[in-house]
Amino acid sequence: MNRLHPLSAVTYALQHGFVWLWIPVTLLLVLAGVFDPIRAGWIPFVAPIGFLAGVAYGVVYYYRFGYAVTSDTVDVSSGVVARRSREIPYRRIQNVDIKQGVIQRVLGLAVVSIETAGGGDSEATLNFVGEAEATRLQREIRRRTADSRERRRSRDEQTTESEATTDASELADTGPSGESPSSPVRTPDPESSSPSAGPEPGEPGEPGEPDEPSDTGTDEFSEQRRHPLFALQSRELLLYSFTSVRAAAVAGVMFVFFLATDSIFDYLLTVAEPVGGPADLGSGTVGSYGVLTLVSLLNAIGVTYLLSVAYTFGTYYDFQLGRVGEDFVYERGLLQRYSGSIPSEKVQSVTITDNPLQRLIGYAGLWVETAGYGPDSNGGSQSAVPLARRERVHTFTENLTGVETPTFQRPPPLARRRYLARYSLLAGLIVLVAFGITQVTIFDRWYLAAVVFLAVPPAAHLRYVHLGYYVGDDHIVIRRGFWKRQTTVIPYYRIQTVSTRRSVFQRRLGLASLVIDTASSRTMTRSAPRIYDIELADARETHQTSRKRLQTALRERAAADDPGVSVDFT
Repeated sequence: MNRLHPLSAVTYALQHGFVWLWIPVTLLLVLAGVFDPIRAGWIPFVAPIGFLAGVAYGVVYYYRFGYAVTSDTVDVSSGVVARRSREIPYRRIQNVDIKQGVIQRVLGLAVVSIETAGGGDSEATLNFVGEAEATRLQREIRRRTADSRERRRSRDEQTTESEATTDASELADTGPSGESPSSPVRTPDPESSSPSAGPEPGEPGEPGEPDEPSDTGTDEFSEQRRHPLFALQSRELLLYSFTSVRAAAVAGVMFVFFLATDSIFDYLLTVAEPVGGPADLGSGTVGSYGVLTLVSLLNAIGVTYLLSVAYTFGTYYDFQLGRVGEDFVYERGLLQRYSGSIPSEKVQSVTITDNPLQRLIGYAGLWVETAGYGPDSNGGSQSAVPLARRERVHTFTENLTGVETPTFQRPPPLARRRYLARYSLLAGLIVLVAFGITQVTIFDRWYLAAVVFLAVPPAAHLRYVHLGYYVGDDHIVIRRGFWKRQTTVIPYYRIQTVSTRRSVFQRRLGLASLVIDTASSRTMTRSAPRIYDIELADARETHQTSRKRLQTALRERAAADDPGVSVDFT
């Protein structure tokens, strides 16, 4: 078993030391409130005891942690009191991620995460290993995973050939009446070779192939087979940063607000006072408070946008996508550097994304959905092309999936009326909330909130015109969304379930929605692709067509051993 980098012992010791420090401190405070002889002033004496105990535990944890790369599995052992041993087969490994923060890059360290399909968390995490060791592990596991995939395919091909040979032999030996001709029963020669007589290809003990793949040439293997596919240029990186909004930026603004609420209020009052805001929170008028609210809102939007720009720039700095064998490999990041892979055989669907700003300048992005975990912490969604010219992204998509140019069908106009009614109810709710606020505050012009009704017709129209679907020979394509429009290409053989769903209102209007589910991971903010509000007859027809073409696609793919997507999509 190999050990982690020695600095990991220091990290684990400090981490557990500061956590364990609070155990005796908390216990002392509880006991001091119950028993008079016990004093809270003893904290300086008991806190070091907890810290030292935590340090000792962290050091022991380091020495009890080990990992090894074997011929069939990646083995990881950990635990001090309760031991845990994991053997991760290469056939289940989906990705080997390398992450480096600023301090880790200075110290030459890295975090290696081994991800498997079907899990939301890392199967194993190595904190920390040397940078060279992390690169070696990533390349070696990738190589062995590819070898495992090839051995599995070879076994499948041999099984298919064996079955075909057996069927042909039985057909040749069968007489006209369907029975075997009278002849002596032939006993197989135990010394003769057959597909099942010896070890399977790639198994330990097979002649001509070592039990342990040699490490010789690992670097050469990686460098020779790595082909660049896409690199995010400086212009594209800036455009992507300034045309994207990240939810993480909103969380960052809220975090800063809770840390420095008083300072932020002082700043907002100072900025709002010259334009009619109150001098302080206790002596203002209705108008001045309205100015303060507007100034606060504009400042919050501006700060959130700038944080989003900085976050996107740092995350996708020097983004590079390449190919190693049948896997996509990527690198990205300024302060934190990420390196990972996207297995082509795990790709479930491909999605083109854009927002109004990106559509205005003619750009779009390309994301792929994989089965199980996604290193971008976005379910199974991973960026293949963060931003490029729309025509180039469409070409990438066609080359990647082989999809024909879609001709979209829209829902019936009745669906637009449904959205108009829905958004009218939402606008009415906003006016009702504004009226309730005027009953408990000094504000009294609740009717000004009725201006939101002006946005109802364009909102309903924009939602309607950006919906569409296309049922092709090999793929189904679904388009939806305005603020973040998504055009998802789903091969039929990746479909898990197709379900027709109808709400109470849809049943009244004769409409239905069709949900196309794959093996991709879903999160609270991302759901399965859905064809919204089409006529019931069209939904049922599409449902049946998808089921039939799914079976056809599975048979064709099994016969052709098709990996599904092209890794040379450029």
